[in-house]
Amino acid sequence: MTRWWHDITFANPGMLWLLLGLIPVLAWYVVLQFIGRSEVHLSSARFLRGVGKPAVWYFQHVFFALRLFAFSLLILIAARPQSRSEWKKITTEGIDIVMAIDVSPSMLSKDFKPNRLEAAKDAAARFVDERFSDRIGTVVFSGEAFTLCPLTIDHPALKIQLSGISCGDLDQGTAIGMGLAMAVKRIKDSKAKSKVIIPGKALSPVAILPGGQYQYDYIDVDIDEQTLTAIAEKTGGKYFRATDKENLEKIYAEIDRMEKTAFDSKQHSQRKEEYFGFALAAAIILLIDFIFRNTLLASLT
Repeated sequence: MTRWWHDITFANPGMLWLLLGLIPVLAWYVVLQFIGRSEVHLSSARFLRGVGKPAVWYFQHVFFALRLFAFSLLILIAARPQSRSEWKKITTEGIDIVMAIDVSPSMLSKDFKPNRLEAAKDAAARFVDERFSDRIGTVVFSGEAFTLCPLTIDHPALKIQLSGISCGDLDQGTAIGMGLAMAVKRIKDSKAKSKVIIPGKALSPVAILPGGQYQYDYIDVDIDEQTLTAIAEKTGGKYFRATDKENLEKIYAEIDRMEKTAFDSKQHSQRKEEYFGFALAAAIILLIDFIFRNTLLASLT
């Protein structure tokens, strides 16, 4: 019980000051019951000897204390008691994956709607949603490369990072070699048994106009698949290109067949509202008070 209370915090701690308001209520009751009672003067009190105080005198004080306690519980409820947030150690089996995302101006090409970059961000977010137990990181590259997010199982945080990607954040260019090198650097020390790096005509940006706007024109789309395939073979991997949804699903299936690795990670637990126990106790006390005031105490008065 002590440990449970130690783990409780309050979302509205200012409401706890209302507990001080119960002090004058208690003081008023004490004055009214024990000090401010009227007195009857008798010439002799011999005939009252042996006569004790009526039961109602004791019951009314007990139930006043219970009502006061019930109102204290209602104030605690208004303060919104919550269990503390904590980090829990969990063990999962998965694959280490680093996504290398191009953020060069070419990613503003409109062969995908609304452009390549936004389409890539949406696809990356969906990919993350489907990889429940995999550790995933992200590298962005243009004329230089930068680690946006290291390998992590915290997918919501990763998706927030993905949503903030935009063109122009790095030096201009398309240094895919630097992007791949940075991705390899992020994943090479991983102890996972399986590791993955995911990196016609189209309306593409060809010049930057005053004000930072891009001028578009139709140019050929060129992907150096030969170099990418050679890099994959030299590093003992495989190169895949997803040209449509069907091919993408085949790639996902290939990744799913890779050997999984068990690893420990920490998961943050959300705060939990803990008002129910206080509300139940207050309700029971007030119900008992109502029943006794209208039955036992009513017959004694």
